[in-house]
This record gives sequence, C-alpha cells and structure tokens, in this order.
Amino acid sequence: MIDNFKNDSQLRLLVILGATTALAVLAFALYRALHADWLAASVDLGIAVLVCAPALHALRSGRTRGAGVAMCVINSLACAAASWLIGPVAAQWLYLVLMSNFFITSPRVALASNTALTVAILTMNLYETNLETAAVAVTAALSTLFAYLFAVRVRDDQRRLESMASLDALTGLPNRRSMERALAAAIAKHADDDTRYGLVMLDLDNFKEVNDTFGHPAGDAALADLATILKFEMRRNDSVFRFGGEEFVVLLEIKDHEELMAIAERLRLAVRKNLRGPGGRITISLGAAVLAVEENWQEWFSLADTALYQAKNKGRDNSVVYAAGD
Repeated sequence: MIDNFKNDSQLRLLVILGATTALAVLAFALYRALHADWLAASVDLGIAVLVCAPALHALRSGRTRGAGVAMCVINSLACAAASWLIGPVAAQWLYLVLMSNFFITSPRVALASNTALTVAILTMNLYETNLETAAVAVTAALSTLFAYLFAVRVRDDQRRLESMASLDALTGLPNRRSMERALAAAIAKHADDDTRYGLVMLDLDNFKEVNDTFGHPAGDAALADLATILKFEMRRNDSVFRFGGEEFVVLLEIKDHEELMAIAERLRLAVRKNLRGPGGRITISLGAAVLAVEENWQEWFSLADTALYQAKNKGRDNSVVYAAGD
C-alpha cells in the first residue's frame, strides 16, 4: 500500500484530494452542528464519508481509474445535493468541484460530469436575478473550459515524458525499465494460463575493439543498426529491448525449446549477414532460456545470461539455449 502511494502519482492525487476535501467538509459539518443546523451538518458528514470511500479503495487496491470516476461523480452529486438542500451557500463549492474533477479522472468524464452539474445548479433557481444566474453560467463554463485545456495539456506532456522515460535514446528501443515490466508481466501470464515464453540475451562480439579502433560514433552506429535488424526480425508478439551498453534482450512467445533454438539461430544469422562496421562484419553471441518454474524475472534472466556466457566461451558468433543441468 505504501509502495503504491509512493510510486503512483495519480493515486497520491486521489488520496490527497479526498482527504483534504473530507477534512474541509467535516469542518463545516462541525460548525453547523455547533449551531444546531442538523440538516446541513448531516449533509456535510455524508459528503465527507462518500468522498473518502473511493480514495481509500484506490489506496488499498492500487486501482485509480475507477476510483477517480467514482470520486468525480460523488463530488458532482454531492455539490448538487448540497446546493438543493442548503442553498446558494453550498453552490459556492461549484467552481472547486469543476476544477478538481479534471485532476481525478479523464477529461472526457470530467467534462460530462461538469456539464451535468452546471445544468443542475442553474435549474434550481438558487439566484435572485437572471443576471446572477447568467454570471454563474458563464463563470462555470469558463472554469470548465480552462480546466479542460489544462488537463489535456498535462496529460499530453505526461504521455510524452513516460514515452521518453521508457525508450532508449540511441536505438529507439524500449529500455531496461520497460524490459523489467514486460518480463514480470510474462511471468504472471505464464502462471495464469501457461503461455510459453523464451528470453534471448545477446551482445555484440568484440564491441570494445570497434569503439577503440574507430571511435564511439562508429560504435553507436553499430548499435543503432543492430536495433534496426532486430526490430525487422521480430514477429507480431515479440519484443526487443536495449538492456544497456551493447546488450539487448528479446522476449518471445514460443511453443517449445526447439523453437527458441531456431529463433536464436535465425537472429544470429540475420545479424551476421547484415551488420557491418568500418572494419567489416560484426557478429553477435546469444544466450536463451525457456521460462519454466522461475518465480521472478531475475532468475529467468540469470539462466539466459549463463547461456550467453557459454556462447562467448565457444568462440563468439554462437547461440546457446540453456538446458537444465548445464
């Protein structure tokens, strides 16, 4: 629960907004109870409880999407109900709700909820003159518009940053962070429905010599060219990652050990045929392992790494698939 709160910014936002909203509404409930305004106090207390519920659910489950929609709907209904029961004083919460809805759910859901809430408030005849009603309509519409534009911009920036954080800048391939998530997901799926997976580790042979002899730009070009070859060789459900340095990782859906051997050899030959540097042909060594009883990606990764070490010891430009007992 604590790890989810630390690592998920949307979860933190839901919990903080839920807690602060509940505390603020509870303060009003206490004030109204002290002045014997029991109806208003009861409404405020109910709102505080309802707002806390989706925030607590998200905190315990780690699921923010449904909790955000629920909190958005609760905020809007609570504001409408409080305005109907208490009057224009409660309607002053309208603008806060209109803005906060865009922080806790998708812009589309928030826009629909805000439109319904604004229409509901305007049809309650809470204001003495048409001018006051028109002013509320205009300011509510502008608040919704500005909040919508801001939310869309923030989400676009967030997606861009997440994409940048998950891709290797040189090769354009998913990076180690993405690889770890993919391997963990593969292990979970294997445990659920026994989908067979193979993991291939590969790196460039004598890559240090390329850098030392021809410079780092030549080495970078070789890495980028290797990434292009690997992407071309991937099937629909295969994934390739840059692990770091000259090391790459391929995640495959396979039928059996023999298919993994054939794929590893196909990749080796494709690179041997197509990868060239200033000094001529560049080759790779590959180590692979079938996912079996491993409980985490590190154990599985270690088996493929062992196979890669064996391929290097065989003289490089080789592929080895780990077998139990090796």
